[in-house]
Amino acid sequence: MDAIILAGGKAERLGDAAGGRPKALVEVGGRPLAAYQVAQLAAAGVDRVLVACAAGKGELFERALAGIGPEIVMVEEPEPLGRGGGIRWAARLSRGGDIFALNGDELVDVDFGALLERHRASGAAATITVVPLQSPFGIVDLDDNDFVTGFQEAPRLPHWVSCGVYVLGEEALARFPERGDHETSTFPELGAEHRLGAFRHEGSWITVNTPKDLRRAQEYLDEHPGWLQA
Repeated sequence: MDAIILAGGKAERLGDAAGGRPKALVEVGGRPLAAYQVAQLAAAGVDRVLVACAAGKGELFERALAGIGPEIVMVEEPEPLGRGGGIRWAARLSRGGDIFALNGDELVDVDFGALLERHRASGAAATITVVPLQSPFGIVDLDDNDFVTGFQEAPRLPHWVSCGVYVLGEEALARFPERGDHETSTFPELGAEHRLGAFRHEGSWITVNTPKDLRRAQEYLDEHPGWLQA
């Protein structure tokens, strides 16, 4: 089975913490972010990973991801195509059938085998992984007379958000935009047609955009040294 890793991010918000590397190659716990993902995919039976990256960055990824297990195929974008366009561009080189797709700047301990099983059992055109939404702020509880009854520190809210990990069938890929974002085009269309499945994930999900995120990811790995060490 093939997988696509979107790795076109420039790490501009990370500043000096990126060391001049693309965001997916920024190291956490001594390994590039994308290396954790390749190892996870390998453990799930993926033997070929298509890395969608910016023009001229392919050699950096080849060196960083060599020897993990799966074949690494670099797919350099001729110009910035957006997330949906990047997936579609990389999918030209896939071998067909269902394909995993994920963002290269995240650490997420999704069970890829269970995700694929859910996708195939549902008959959906695509399946997205969703995680509970946690409030970034503390919540104030009020009664009907606007008196405070309590406080909740960053509680889980009754909503789900996409964490950017998908299984895509051939039908869904054919409907991806050549440029732009699939989550504002293809996915809403599939959702309206009842063709978009969801896989609930309640484990870890860490997106690395800023130096603060990078520190949080490092602290989490320090506290969980065996996490994602496939």
